[in-house]
Amino acid sequence: MSAKAAESAPATDKPKGKLKPLLLGLAGVLLLVSGAGGTWFFLNNNKKAHAPAHEEEAVAETPKAATPSYLALDNMVFNLADGGGDRVAQVGITLELQNDKAAEQIKQLMPKIRNGVLMMVSQRTSEELLKRDGKEKLATDIQVEVSRLLGYDIEPPKPAKGDEDAPVRRKKSQGPVQAVLFSSFIVQ
Repeated sequence: MSAKAAESAPATDKPKGKLKPLLLGLAGVLLLVSGAGGTWFFLNNNKKAHAPAHEEEAVAETPKAATPSYLALDNMVFNLADGGGDRVAQVGITLELQNDKAAEQIKQLMPKIRNGVLMMVSQRTSEELLKRDGKEKLATDIQVEVSRLLGYDIEPPKPAKGDEDAPVRRKKSQGPVQAVLFSSFIVQ
């Protein structure tokens, strides 16, 4: 049996000698694969973090609402409702519109719009129009009138209950006329 033990001992040592390089080889391959995977992951994430400037600008530009269109009306001269009838106002009006389609609609209705604005402003006094609140109320009223002529029923903003003397702040409209801007405003 000692001969068998001697024969079996070298037989078990040989596989141990072959197993060690095999395990080292597998460990090396595993190390290379994980290193390559880690490098690939790092480079892909690094590209996203450091995108070129033109790609960053493209990402930064999010779709926004349509850019507004502006339509300047000719300057208008109005007789004011002051006693004596000797006070006049010259007003330059620019309409901020939702889009170019609204601008085309307004151009088609320009005589009606100018008439509506004329009737509205000529009912004001110079005292009203010289104050900021009076100008803001006039702008809101013009916005509502132009929208009404275009077929939109827009309610003018009302002051808070019990605070009727507070100025009415203009805000963006839900109709095609987003705001009324004054390019000139002279009261004489």
